[in-house]
Amino acid sequence: MIICSNCQHKNPPGSIFCAECGVQLLTGEMTTQAITTGKVLELVGDDAQMAAKTVQPAPPITDSSWGSLHLLESGQILPLNERDEYTLGRISEGQPVMPDMDLSPFQAYANGVSRLHALLKHDGKRVVIMDLGSANGTYVNGKRLASNSERLINHGDVVALGKLKFQVLVR
Repeated sequence: MIICSNCQHKNPPGSIFCAECGVQLLTGEMTTQAITTGKVLELVGDDAQMAAKTVQPAPPITDSSWGSLHLLESGQILPLNERDEYTLGRISEGQPVMPDMDLSPFQAYANGVSRLHALLKHDGKRVVIMDLGSANGTYVNGKRLASNSERLINHGDVVALGKLKFQVLVR
């Protein structure tokens, strides 16, 4: 666990930003080291010693990317760079419904993500999310969204599709 120095929230290993308050957990050289080597610092044991832990490197974020989704449970980062609008959900075998971003590999079904759960849009400097009538709801910083109404997203906001949580990082 990585303890946030700002709000004392316990974050999963590999987190770069606090899931609660959005503050950057790794600073300066540690962030560069984490990104380039695939190693992050993690608090271990009762005496809170620092130890290096190897994590799966994030996909490269290109110049055309406008942001990314930082999955809080796994620590993986999903870049948002090919389009300005994404439907988020999961693929279900035998169903014709296909989201732009399939969250099935991240235990979407077990976490209550609908096949077409939410829409994430980038419009100039604004980023908005809209719940598409999902069964288990979409939450921004713990507050449930009304279906089919847009909500402005800021850098560092934590979004939950059902129980699947990710932090939105806007460039």
